[in-house]
Amino acid sequence: METSQSLAYLRDMVGQFWMRERSRDCHIRALMLRLRKPLSGQHMKKTHPQKLAAVAVGAFSFTLSVAAVADDQADRDHHNHHSPAQTSQVPTSGTEWFKAGEAAVLVNKRDVAELRKAKNVILFVGDGMGVSTVTAARILEGQMAGRDGEFNRLEFEKFNNMAHSVTASANQQTSDSAPTATAMVAGIKANDGAISVDQSILRTEKSAEVNAAKSVKTILERAEERGMSTGVVTTARFTHATPAVNYAHIADRDWEADSNLPAGATVKDIARQLLEFPYGDGLEVALGGGRSYFMPNTVADPEYPTQKGRRADGRDLTLEWTSQYNNSDYVWNKAQFDAVNPASTDHLLGLFERSHMRYEADRAQDAAGEPSLTEMTEKAIKILEKNRKGYYLMVEAGRIDHAHHAGNAYRALTDTVALSDAVKKAKQLTRDEDTLILVTADHSHVFTIAGYPSRGNPILGQTAVDGVTLKDSLGLPYTTLSYANGPGWTGGLQRKEFNPANEGTVAAAYAGSKLRPDLTAVDTSNPNYMQEATVPMSAETHAGEDVAIYADGPGAYLVRGTLEQNVIYHVMADALGMRK
Repeated sequence: METSQSLAYLRDMVGQFWMRERSRDCHIRALMLRLRKPLSGQHMKKTHPQKLAAVAVGAFSFTLSVAAVADDQADRDHHNHHSPAQTSQVPTSGTEWFKAGEAAVLVNKRDVAELRKAKNVILFVGDGMGVSTVTAARILEGQMAGRDGEFNRLEFEKFNNMAHSVTASANQQTSDSAPTATAMVAGIKANDGAISVDQSILRTEKSAEVNAAKSVKTILERAEERGMSTGVVTTARFTHATPAVNYAHIADRDWEADSNLPAGATVKDIARQLLEFPYGDGLEVALGGGRSYFMPNTVADPEYPTQKGRRADGRDLTLEWTSQYNNSDYVWNKAQFDAVNPASTDHLLGLFERSHMRYEADRAQDAAGEPSLTEMTEKAIKILEKNRKGYYLMVEAGRIDHAHHAGNAYRALTDTVALSDAVKKAKQLTRDEDTLILVTADHSHVFTIAGYPSRGNPILGQTAVDGVTLKDSLGLPYTTLSYANGPGWTGGLQRKEFNPANEGTVAAAYAGSKLRPDLTAVDTSNPNYMQEATVPMSAETHAGEDVAIYADGPGAYLVRGTLEQNVIYHVMADALGMRK
């Protein structure tokens, strides 16, 4: 047994180095194939662990040597090997997008041996978590803990594999969350507003038949067909675009309840589609906000008794959940959530707010109590892992996006740190050997880190070098973080601050009479401070640059280079051994 484990360690060690040196794979493959030849029973009995350790060191050194002398022809072959994918025509249909994504995975598979398949897949989505958001959150987390923020790393930044994700949708240069999330879970590029339907459908299409004909099966639906368990966790409304793409198919992301549907529509609203989900035995875990979209407009909300549900059809989908599933539960507050026993609960619906859940910075002030993203992730995994066939889970930090739209960096960054905490918990609860974990974003935001601040300067503070505040051309201090557009515009001698009571804005003091406010006496690290914006807009916008994909576990080696966003689906499908 000890000998077998040593041999397994040898293979794994060389395999890991092989992935890091994949540009030299044609040379290293020969070594790997030799190492994979089974040893005879007699040899196994006589080989000592010490000798195997020596073999491991020798093999590792040989790998280094082989890589060091790899010739230019191998590099040329490697470059030519990828050229077809780089020069292909832009897909013009859902079918073509699907095939292009599948082909991109096959190209990467040729470069590295298929080591093992995944039993489970967890897809973490930081909604709006662009690279600048990751960088600023990394620094903030480190500084809040008294560490060197620039040297700090968020949990998912420690993953071994990384790639760029091209977020442009089928009809947008800068996309919204519906087509970008559709790309990740359905494998195609779609149009703005589209929820897991292809690009040939009109956003105004209200026919159930047409929506069904244009629907594209999602990774969650395929997992249910295989008998796997499935779940979605979000801090946004559960009917919001990113969570909805997993289980719903509809032309317009805004049709969340039946009262949102246009007159004459026959397509089912998004909330209803969750309860009438036709695959497998339905989702095992559904946790997030958006309670009002599941409740009738005649029933008072349990947390806000003066307000009622949004449904006009009289259906209470929260009651239907517990009536249609065995061993099921519906919860709407923290105490109920904490009481859920994963061992005896097979289907859990948790809706903790009428609309979106609270920002992490404000969660403690919620009277009814809300679980954190980490707590929801842990509960979900413990319910899903009971299935021996494996599971698929999406976890979305949906409010990173909302804080950026509000021009409030503090809440965007602290929700990003909360996502990192949830990833850490997921890593603790799973095994690298059988669980692929992906962390990415659907799109970015026009959020910038600027100036020339010294290392260690507070990321939320005013830009300074060695403690001396820098000034702009007006002679005024400025912050390191800002937005290219949004509600933080300070023209017209006005300034606003974020109001956590209603998640709107309130007027703030404007010091001075110049074109920008004098921030000398302003605490820009205050959680409610709204960073300045160049262009005035009621809400800050998304940005069109690539976002990052971080990957660990079986199939993670496929995540490298610059990938179209829909390739993420194909990476997950390949890791799970799915075929179209």
